[in-house]
Amino acid sequence: SRPRAPPGPARVPVALYAPMKPPDDPRPSGDRRMARLLQAALQRAGFAPTLASRFKSREADGDGDRQTALIGAAADEAARLVAALRPDPPACWITYHCYYKAPDLIGPTVARALAIPYLLVEASHAAKRLTGPHARFAQAAADAIAAADLILQPSPADAEGAAPLLKPGATQIAFPPFLESARYRADAETRAAARAELAAEYDAPTDRPWLVTAAMMRPGAKARSYAVLAEALRRLAAPEKGWVFLAAGDGPARAAIEAGFEGLANVRFVHELGEAAVARLYAAGDLFLWPAVEEAYGIALLEAQAAGLPAVIGDRPGPRALVAPGETALLTPEGDTGAFAAATDALLSDPPRRRRMGEAAAARVAARHDLAAAAERLAHAIHPLLAQTRKGADAP
Repeated sequence: SRPRAPPGPARVPVALYAPMKPPDDPRPSGDRRMARLLQAALQRAGFAPTLASRFKSREADGDGDRQTALIGAAADEAARLVAALRPDPPACWITYHCYYKAPDLIGPTVARALAIPYLLVEASHAAKRLTGPHARFAQAAADAIAAADLILQPSPADAEGAAPLLKPGATQIAFPPFLESARYRADAETRAAARAELAAEYDAPTDRPWLVTAAMMRPGAKARSYAVLAEALRRLAAPEKGWVFLAAGDGPARAAIEAGFEGLANVRFVHELGEAAVARLYAAGDLFLWPAVEEAYGIALLEAQAAGLPAVIGDRPGPRALVAPGETALLTPEGDTGAFAAATDALLSDPPRRRRMGEAAAARVAARHDLAAAAERLAHAIHPLLAQTRKGADAP
């Protein structure tokens, strides 16, 4: 019989919690996806993440009665978890995404009762929400930040906002957004096949540059980004240069958003948002566009760059941190349709530059934003904290 391989080092058990949407939620979303990626990165870094709770704290409307009910239910859930975990506690508690609409109402209580480190991944403080209908939940999010021993921040803006709330000895570390970049890499053969398939499905001419984007069609910031895109496309110079715009998206504002592109003949809407469908869109494209109005960082920008696309994006702190300005993307002032159109036109007019930027983008994402890089950052950030905690516990 085949000899068994010797067992590897034991994985460190950690509790993982996502108050907005757990990683096993049946409904797809960017939040669920990032929670799943965090799970995978933790496993790769030598941890054994266990989903601690499926309790959802999200309350988006500022409903005081609903907030009161959630706070009470969270207290019961925390008590249940303390009793269940006390005999064999995890090494630490890790909460993904804590903010004023979905604060962590459980983790700080459980971590304190079990005397284990409390970690946050992506935590934002909205000081302007400390008054008004969201005040209780904004304060709860602030309290969670103040309880954290370590915060890993994908967005520079969130790190700046949370800094004044940190307790003595707590640290924040930059934790760039990440993905499994290999599934988005596209060689010339893949591009040709993807382009032919989409051209047939959406009656799109293949002899012009394809401008692509992918984003949910929701009211608010997403709708405003789509509005900037529509106006920028209307401003593009000289129709003889030609282009096709394909947008993958769906959501409650779909009809209104699509109406904003009315009259633009070379616009196609792709109502598929699965990862495979979006990867195919990027593989077929030439240039990624997204105005990034009020965008935190934008995983779609990473996906497109991983596929070898240069980008034109609105200049926000989070998206800016995901690109090398001028080398992998052109940045324009947030909401400036004229500047966005001019940058798009500049890359439409220069195919060699587009190719150079796309190659640089793919290389940059593979080196800095791949799952492997995230796992390494997690290991370097968390293991020393756990060692310090063990040393403190062993001290006389």
